[in-house]
Amino acid sequence: VQLQASGGGLVQAGDSLRLSCAASGHTFSSYDMGWFRQAPGKEREFVAHIRWNGFTTYYADSVKGRFTISRDNAKNAAYLQMNSVKPGDTAGYYCAARSASRYYIDYDRTQGYDYWGQGTQVTVSS
Repeated sequence: VQLQASGGGLVQAGDSLRLSCAASGHTFSSYDMGWFRQAPGKEREFVAHIRWNGFTTYYADSVKGRFTISRDNAKNAAYLQMNSVKPGDTAGYYCAARSASRYYIDYDRTQGYDYWGQGTQVTVSS
């Protein structure tokens, strides 16, 4: 599956932003999806995960209550709604996919995903 992330930009602290991840190439509904982020000089870190049917989601503690992951299998797309953003949210954001059959692998590890998008930059000014 090929992934294309979009929607990043420069925003002010407290603003909202919605990232999109468009998928193509395979049956999107057979994949669990994740969002990760990477700031300069730091490792890529987990942000959010959603199961293939959209019924189960997980979040990093740092974004819980502010970010919402969702998906639309009819549109082959996943989303990350970012509310009340902070300067600490500044990073490149990457969407990732893995077969839903790999549900037993930790969802918060980069090694748990098979496919990655190219990333979209989010910069939050104070």
